[in-house]
Amino acid sequence: MKPTRTSRAWMREHVNDVYVQRAKREGYRSRASFKLIEIDDRDRLLRPGAAVVDLGAAPGGWSQVARMRLGRHGSVHAIDILPMEPLPEVDFVQADFTSAAVRDALLASLPAGGADLVLSDLAPNMSGVELKDQARVMELAGYALEFALLTLKPEGSFLVKVFMGEDFDDFVRQMRASFAVVATRKPDASRGRSPEVYLLGRQPKPAAVEAARQAVVDEQENASLPEERD
Repeated sequence: MKPTRTSRAWMREHVNDVYVQRAKREGYRSRASFKLIEIDDRDRLLRPGAAVVDLGAAPGGWSQVARMRLGRHGSVHAIDILPMEPLPEVDFVQADFTSAAVRDALLASLPAGGADLVLSDLAPNMSGVELKDQARVMELAGYALEFALLTLKPEGSFLVKVFMGEDFDDFVRQMRASFAVVATRKPDASRGRSPEVYLLGRQPKPAAVEAARQAVVDEQENASLPEERD
């Protein structure tokens, strides 16, 4: 297929991007690594000994940063439906984290008490239709929020990518109902024209955690009910 004018322009921008060039020079897997680096420099999320879960990890830029900043201690658990080249001392599972069986297996692999930090830089395959892409990003963010509430320790943190747009305010309200502290971050490595921002939630609220757990119980009970026949 012949490249379109738009795709050629994107490729020129990508190749000339300062963060793409830095990633190549410094050995990072993607320019997204610098987004997490900047946020962590400010918020000190990646602490030695922490248990970190990276949702939508491929190609591995955030897992790479997490592993480097945790030092010799702590653990990084990465998951994505896409394949990812192995990273030293990163446990990667190629699976759908929204699956209950996958979630339960990941929970079992975490240290006692759960995760200290859940990261989500999830993004769907972009269609180019703004409203459709924004809705899909926010849907993924909702799944990630549910996962975080089920896995985080009481003092844990959740960093998630969202898109500004129609559903943004509703999701911010969900975050505020779920965490004691919520902040918005727009790192320099995030392209200025991009609608993406990152929401950081700290200290999940007990009521929100209990509601997430009850939703899982209800889902399991409904799944076990026999199907009604006409």
